[in-house]
Amino acid sequence: MNGTVKWVDNVMFVAKSGTGHSIVLDGAPEGGGQNAGMRPMELMALSVASCSSYDVVTILKKARQEILSCEAEVEAVRVDSVPSVFESIHLHFKIAGMGLAKKQVERAIELSADKYCSASIMLKDSGVKVTHDYEIIER
Repeated sequence: MNGTVKWVDNVMFVAKSGTGHSIVLDGAPEGGGQNAGMRPMELMALSVASCSSYDVVTILKKARQEILSCEAEVEAVRVDSVPSVFESIHLHFKIAGMGLAKKQVERAIELSADKYCSASIMLKDSGVKVTHDYEIIER
């Protein structure tokens, strides 16, 4: 895995992955930015949510669950000191489908949290409290 981060102006950067995808990162105006992109720590929290979502959807599909949508709301809390690392990250999954089995949804989230989601496991191993909950929406 590789990529580049290129400085644009003030505190704006463009990150480009080795697969050719780009994203703008920027700071708040009070920090010299133009608020034209995500903050790096926002991107990190969303990376955890997207990594886990990928796992959950994939596991549910393999379990032949009729999943129609999956949304993960992420709430990250940072410590009030420098460096301002994450203290905790909570993922709330909203999973919609037809006849989804509660046991299968719980297992998919558990497998992601404990075995597959590299992003959350890496942070958890660094002392970040990573928690999950969910709701099933019947369609």
